[in-house]
Amino acid sequence: MRFTLIIIAVCFVGFFIAHFLVQRTVVHGASMEPVLYDGDNLLVDRRATTKIKRNDIIVFTYLYEKKTYYIKRVIGLPGETVQITDTGDILINGKKLDDTFGTEKITDPGLAEYPIKLASDEYFVLGDNRNHSEDSRFSDVGTVKAGQIVGRAFFRFFPFNKIGRI
Repeated sequence: MRFTLIIIAVCFVGFFIAHFLVQRTVVHGASMEPVLYDGDNLLVDRRATTKIKRNDIIVFTYLYEKKTYYIKRVIGLPGETVQITDTGDILINGKKLDDTFGTEKITDPGLAEYPIKLASDEYFVLGDNRNHSEDSRFSDVGTVKAGQIVGRAFFRFFPFNKIGRI
């Protein structure tokens, strides 16, 4: 009887953690290189959906395919105006962003060729591998609504030689 109660308690705690606190996700593709690579396994803080800051790496749902998640870096915050110039610079409210995460200058500004004013519940995201990323610059992803955000990626647990905070 006591052993059964312990198993039930462990299952309940596991269920609670997996559904309300953290989620495991796997990186697919090269859009976040050199920070994250294809096959990296991450933990996502599901409680962080309202505390998103610039440069956080978030996981969000893709609107056009069920159970498809994207992993990108937050560049623009709610209420800001984002634009990418023809020289590849990112402007936030008309001022150049000191972008230390992009691996190269952006060659295709996409929708951000013209200023994009973010609503009070929208974020603008980019992959770190800027020219090899499907992100907010393109209409099939677009700006990310707060309700799409699953959480903030915070820890890589596989591969084992790269375990640690991200």
